[in-house]
Amino acid sequence: MNAEDVMQELKALGKERTKKIYLSNGAKEPVFGVATGAMKPIAKKIKRNQPLAEELYATGNYDAMYFAGIIADPTSMTEDDFERWIAGAYFYMLSDYVVAVTLAETDIAQKVADKWIASGEELRMSAGWSCYCWLLGNRPDSEFSTTKLEKMLEVVKDTIHDAPARTKASMNNFVYTVGVSYIPLHEQAVETAKAIGPVEMNQDEKKTKYLLAAENIQKAIDRGQVGFKRKYVRC
Repeated sequence: MNAEDVMQELKALGKERTKKIYLSNGAKEPVFGVATGAMKPIAKKIKRNQPLAEELYATGNYDAMYFAGIIADPTSMTEDDFERWIAGAYFYMLSDYVVAVTLAETDIAQKVADKWIASGEELRMSAGWSCYCWLLGNRPDSEFSTTKLEKMLEVVKDTIHDAPARTKASMNNFVYTVGVSYIPLHEQAVETAKAIGPVEMNQDEKKTKYLLAAENIQKAIDRGQVGFKRKYVRC
């Protein structure tokens, strides 16, 4: 399949109701409104195809960009490639669920994520923190520096309430993920979550909501999920 074939198939799968949901969450035209599950049969036919992924990501069509992340070959992507992808990620569904997810399957993940976290740019920071969530939820604890993660928890505790909205959400998720998926710092993550308390999220005209890492970690404890690791980063 070439890029035009994929675009035609995605367009045929688009639903107006799904499109409205994507637009309400920050997507911009062009958007077809394809449910992620509906993309899987096409992905199975293509498998990994980085050149095709690059063509689709460059279209600016939200559905095509998301699908590009599904068929991308992260092992063939360079730091420059990820910089190009994050530059095109105009809202959090792309930065956190396409770019960060794809980055999490590479050997340069922590290096690039650290750079984005330090950038001061909302979606780059959000993608960096999100990448660590994907990494921690998938890779063995032995692949991480406990000292480094301790310092990151301190950064979250000291700065989360003043961070941009999407960065707040990813930082909060980082604390939760450390608490659930990284056993060496489980207790410290619990204490950090309690110290942070409710994290206020103001989303344009939507109702204000509060993120509660401590409450969600406790729910995971109650379900016996501490130490959870997912088998794959991408589904």
